[in-house]
Amino acid sequence: MNDKLNPANPVLIVDDELSILLAIDTTLQMAGFNNIIGCQDSREVNHILQSKKVEIILLDLNMPHVDGEALLDHISREYPDIPVIIVTGAVEVDTAVRCMKSGAFDYVIKPVEEGRLLSAVSRALDFRELKLENLALKQRILKEELEHPEAFQEIITKDKKMFAIFQYIESIAGSSQPVLIQGETGVGKELIARAVHRLSRPKGAFVAVNVAGLDDNVFSDTLFGHIKGAFTGAERDRAGLIEKANAGTLFLDEIGDLSSSSQVKLLRLLQEREYFPLGCDEPRKTTARVVASTLADLKSLEKSGRFRKDLNYRLSIHLIYVPPLKERKQDIRILTDHFLKQAADELGKKTPTPPEELYTLLSTYCFPGNIRELQSVIFDAVSRHKSKVLSLDVFKAHIEKEQGSRKTQKTTEEIYDSYPLAITGDFPTIKEATRWLIAEAMNRAGGNQSIASRMLGISQQALSKRLKK
Repeated sequence: MNDKLNPANPVLIVDDELSILLAIDTTLQMAGFNNIIGCQDSREVNHILQSKKVEIILLDLNMPHVDGEALLDHISREYPDIPVIIVTGAVEVDTAVRCMKSGAFDYVIKPVEEGRLLSAVSRALDFRELKLENLALKQRILKEELEHPEAFQEIITKDKKMFAIFQYIESIAGSSQPVLIQGETGVGKELIARAVHRLSRPKGAFVAVNVAGLDDNVFSDTLFGHIKGAFTGAERDRAGLIEKANAGTLFLDEIGDLSSSSQVKLLRLLQEREYFPLGCDEPRKTTARVVASTLADLKSLEKSGRFRKDLNYRLSIHLIYVPPLKERKQDIRILTDHFLKQAADELGKKTPTPPEELYTLLSTYCFPGNIRELQSVIFDAVSRHKSKVLSLDVFKAHIEKEQGSRKTQKTTEEIYDSYPLAITGDFPTIKEATRWLIAEAMNRAGGNQSIASRMLGISQQALSKRLKK
């Protein structure tokens, strides 16, 4: 038996007609909303609002004692965060519109149509949730601290942008809305998803699936499961991942690669909170929170017709962009130290001593594979390590190989776009441009000629001669 209240705080229905109260209550209960307060006497509304938190209010206009417009004015002034939905007769539409201008969230017309009522209530609940999350985020930013730093202990960082992401995650932790995590490959999108899961304090599990390359049938069977006899070989019922993630988090990695037909099914899951196992005609409900990630630009996919606009909107109600490692240079040192120890522990070796030159060398590299690439090259270096001080040979070879590969693949236009030098005034000569490049390389290399020469693609001897000139 599920005794969880939905929503967490009650929906207040105010109407002097008992039949209307019961009709609205029944409609909401059948839709899964089980936390409802009915009020026939408008004079009691203020007492109710003072004694308990209310999520939204459904308010009749024509009532004895205190009419709906007067109550709306009081609620808008004293409880501005509570959305109010006006319930009115067809002849009072002009009045309802006037009420919306005075602060009402929406209105429905009697006799109340089920779909219209549920749509208004759902949108009001979403609006209320987002409004409270924005308030919580502002408060956290002002405090400049985390309430649950332990939730982010897997993420090694000192970067201010990452700290702002942590604050945002804390502010949306109580939300049931989807989260979309964007970022390049290897930046740690799944670690962010797990942090969202931990802070949501779920009763269920964290279930991850990479949807890239899944055709529609495999996607449906993987996510929604099937019943016995649904297809040849379906000898028994099989629960899908959405069922296994119930009351927890379903993490969909590489959502940008999802097929068009699968996108439709996912959209229904997000909108209706229900799904159909293969071979089953009865929908099943889910309380799993959906977190998705992508390295693709969904807006671009949307414009080219490869991703649904409505699905993108539903997925990105909460949007997190994880910056690449090249924008988090100050994290390179602590990540390097962390991976050196991790690699040594796993390989059964003593943690090697890194030369100071290593951090400078790594800071000059753009890391297209981000943190995962850094971890990989460090493990490779530690596996070959023999002496006390860690050799730079593995790192230098890796950087030269990656940089050489990318440069040979670039067209002239791509090279030009990669280095957008804004030149104003007199155009520099080759000699002047060369002097500038040498100075910039030496600056980025921290004065290290060996590293600077590698950045410039010349020998250290050639750089030394140019510096002497």
